[in-house]
Amino acid sequence: MTAVHQFVPALLPRDATGDHTRALRDAFRSAGWESDIYVEAAHDELQDEAIYFEEYPALARPGDVLLYQLGTSSPVAEFLLGRDEPLVLDYHNVTPESFYEGWEEHTVAKVALAREQVAALAPKAVLGIADSAFNARELDDLGCPATTVVPILVDLEDEDGVDERERTRLATDHGEATVLLFVGRLSPNKAHERLIEALFVYRRLYDPAARLHLVGPTVTPTYAEAVFAFAEELGLTDAVRHGEGLTDGQLAAWYEDADVFVCLSEHEGFCIPLLESMRAGTPIVAFDAGAVGETLADAGILLPSARPALVAAAVARIRGDAALASWLTEAGRRRLADFAVETTTRRFVEVLAEVAGAERVVA
Repeated sequence: MTAVHQFVPALLPRDATGDHTRALRDAFRSAGWESDIYVEAAHDELQDEAIYFEEYPALARPGDVLLYQLGTSSPVAEFLLGRDEPLVLDYHNVTPESFYEGWEEHTVAKVALAREQVAALAPKAVLGIADSAFNARELDDLGCPATTVVPILVDLEDEDGVDERERTRLATDHGEATVLLFVGRLSPNKAHERLIEALFVYRRLYDPAARLHLVGPTVTPTYAEAVFAFAEELGLTDAVRHGEGLTDGQLAAWYEDADVFVCLSEHEGFCIPLLESMRAGTPIVAFDAGAVGETLADAGILLPSARPALVAAAVARIRGDAALASWLTEAGRRRLADFAVETTTRRFVEVLAEVAGAERVVA
C-alpha cells in the first residue's frame, strides 16, 4: 500500500501550516494511502493526531515516502537527512536572517539554522513542492533536482461568519473614517513602519481621521515596541489599533470593517491574508515584493514602490472611485477560484502519487 507520511516541527491548531498538514493527511487517507503526521512537538489539542518523529524508525516500511513541511529550524531536518526513504519538501519559505539583525539575535540564529537546513535538504529531496514560484526558485537555486508549485491548502469556505458585536464595536469606534488594515505577525520583514508612514501621509493629504488596524501576534517584541513608538512619535497613537488573539469571527469583522487592505511587506513567501481579504471583499493595495505579485495577480493595485505618498494615493484612488473598488472586489473573488481547496488537494495527491510510484521525479 502507498504510504506518504508527513513530518512537521510543530503541529498547532489555528495555524496555517498545521491546518495544511492535517488536510493533506486526510486527503492522502481518502486516496487509500497510509498517512501519519510525525512531529517534534504538538499542541495538547492535537496530541492524538501526532506521533513523535523519534518513533518513526520502528514504524518505517519499505516504499514509504516522507513529506517534510519546511518553514522553520528543527531537529526533524537533521533526522530526515539521515533517512534513506524518498524525501519530498513542502517549502513554506524561511525569512532571511538579515531582517532580524539588530532586533533579536536568538531569532537571527534560529532562522540562519533553518536556511542552512533548507540548503542541506534541497539536494537530497526527490522533489520540492513550493507555495509559490518565488519559493520554488529558492529550492532550484539550492540544487533541488525537481520542483513544482502547489499553493498551500486554505479552506476559504470554512468560516463561522462575522462576529456582529465586534463589527459594531469597530464601526462605532471610528465612524466614517477611512480604515486601512494589515494582517500579519509583528515581525521586521512585514515592514509595519511603512504602514505607519503611509497612514501619516494619507491623513495629511486625504483624511485626517483615517485609522490603521494591525492584526497579528507579536513575534518580535523589540520590533513591535519600535513600531508603536514610531506611531507615537508621529502623533498617531490613537489612530493605530492592534488586534491580537482574535477569534475567526472577530478577524472576519476586522476584514469586513476595513476599507482597504494594505500590504507593504518586504518578504512574503505566499501571503494568505491576501486571500482572506479577497474572501471578505476588501480591496487590496500591495507592494510587489516576494510572492505578493503572483499571489495577488490582477486582484488588487500592485505597487512598484512602498513610498508613502504612492501608497496613500493608491488608497485614495480606491476610496474615491466606487466603480474601481467594486471591480477590485470582483477580481478578488475570481482570483480565489484559483486557490480552491479541491483543486490544490487534487494536485497534491497527483504529485505525491507520481513520487510514490517512481520514487523519483524527472524535472
